Amino acid sequence: MLRGGQVQELFAQQREGVSIREIATRLGLARNTVRKYLRAPGVPVGAPRAARLSKAQPFSGYIRERLAAGVANVVVLLREVRALGYTGSYPTLVRFVRPLRPMRPPAATRRFETAPGKQAQVDFGTFTYRTVDGRTRSIQGVVMVLSWSRAAYVEFIERADVATFLRCHFHAFAALGIPRRCLYDNAKVVVLDRDQHDQPIWNERFLDFALRLGFDPQLCRRYRAQTKGRVESGIKYVKHNFWPNARFTDLDDLNRQARHWTHTIADQRIHGTTAERPADRLIRERPCLRSLPPVQTLAVFERDDRRVGRDGFIRWQRSSYGVKWTWAAKTVQVGSRDGVIEIWAGTERLVVHARATAPGQRFTAPGQWDGMPVIDGRRRHSPLARQLQPDSVEQRPLATYAALLGEVAP
Repeated sequence: MLRGGQVQELFAQQREGVSIREIATRLGLARNTVRKYLRAPGVPVGAPRAARLSKAQPFSGYIRERLAAGVANVVVLLREVRALGYTGSYPTLVRFVRPLRPMRPPAATRRFETAPGKQAQVDFGTFTYRTVDGRTRSIQGVVMVLSWSRAAYVEFIERADVATFLRCHFHAFAALGIPRRCLYDNAKVVVLDRDQHDQPIWNERFLDFALRLGFDPQLCRRYRAQTKGRVESGIKYVKHNFWPNARFTDLDDLNRQARHWTHTIADQRIHGTTAERPADRLIRERPCLRSLPPVQTLAVFERDDRRVGRDGFIRWQRSSYGVKWTWAAKTVQVGSRDGVIEIWAGTERLVVHARATAPGQRFTAPGQWDGMPVIDGRRRHSPLARQLQPDSVEQRPLATYAALLGEVAP
């Protein structure tokens, strides 16, 4: 077969009136070849080449059986067919297997739009930073996104416990409003387990919180991050837009920066899906969102669980606060308000302390050790075991044994 440039030159010379003999001489072609191209109604097409037989062809039956059994990993197939005598390469086997594999469905997902005020999505994200001494540490971030307006709330936390998680909800609901439903993944602060019918076993404190505030907690499908795609995208947006430029001294400073970034950048951008600013849509969504109930009814959820040490103190924000000795080794709740620290046991307030002004301070409760029994500090004797004498063997004179044998003793 002639190349495209040769064919083009051949016809160009014919248009100039050059003879077939002269064209053949100039181009170094046979006259019959020149004649065939000039007289053909179209560009001649070469005869198809016979398909080369793949080295994997003799093992086609075995490969098809393994594919039907669900073994589609070519590395595994290569190891197996080589044991049967295959001498070809890995790429050869890949080319042979590719058309035999079943077609996968496209990675498509259905986008669901929700009505204003109907849903918010909540999730944790892990954010890594470098400390002043060069070490690498991580901190958790809680992100809530209203599904209709895409307005967001971001808060960074040191402890991913239930009390902290609920406190983040307070702050988010105060900033955005309360939707009718909140969507979560299967975190332990929300759901403890599933029963035999695959129904959620809710974290009791979280469920009580949701019932009191009047929103319906809902779990996304397991192993389906797309179910809460809005907050997943929100976390990625925080990581790639806010986090690279974050420079902070402590947690309070970081959260102040996060709030400023949310108001001035995240909520002011033109959202790629809605083609509107989340701040503008939030204004239209607010009438569909409820406000927080009176703080007094929710104060119990703002407290942190702490275990009282054997010395009668609990540790809270790097300082120690005392409680009566009878609560040692028990769990109490700690809350702060108006510059004081309150320690509670359920609905009973145990003690009130002034809040520490510097790390490492220690506050003793009035009468903290009153009535505590005095423990004898003397060292107790260790228990003793007793060794017994072995059973003694009776010693008899030789005459006794001689009499038994009928002999005369010497």
